[in-house]
Amino acid sequence: MAKAIMVVESGPADDERDAEYNEWYSGTHIPEISSIPGFVSARRYKTSEADRGRSTKASYLAIYELEADDISRPLEELAARSADGRMGRSDALELSPPPVVTVYELIE
Repeated sequence: MAKAIMVVESGPADDERDAEYNEWYSGTHIPEISSIPGFVSARRYKTSEADRGRSTKASYLAIYELEADDISRPLEELAARSADGRMGRSDALELSPPPVVTVYELIE
């Protein structure tokens, strides 16, 4: 079975919406993604105080673990659910620039 991680860099639309963004991401978005077969875990991180101001990257990072015979299947299902409205989107999510999503396959 193939293993991979999906790394998502994102942040709130503005500083005043940080709590709303985090509530949506942890309370709605992660459960929606976690319900897709092949997504086996999720963790979130925020930029450390020591790094703030030095980086232009998004202030939050999510790492999702995937396990599937074909890693493209869970990703295709994620895209389909996003396209047909089964995945909710919050206007508290920064879209300019959009979240950066990168998938890394495990080297064994």
